[in-house]
Amino acid sequence: MPSTSAVEPVTTLPESYESAMQELDALVMRLESGELPLDHLLSGYQRGAVLLQFCREKLQAVEDQIKVLDDGALKPWKPQ
Repeated sequence: MPSTSAVEPVTTLPESYESAMQELDALVMRLESGELPLDHLLSGYQRGAVLLQFCREKLQAVEDQIKVLDDGALKPWKPQ
């Protein structure tokens, strides 16, 4: 885990959706707690935006694959 004042570079992408979500959760907690120094707030926000976009793209890719598997129709998910 990064130190409390360091924020990952904006251009470094996570390995997976799950790691992106974990990093995003930790980053949000740090931003909300006020433990990041002022000069790291902007880079933290920028990193969060990158992580959010990464997650959205991963989810869209999965949704697109489901549409292909369901002959172009995205069917509502019903819990079993």
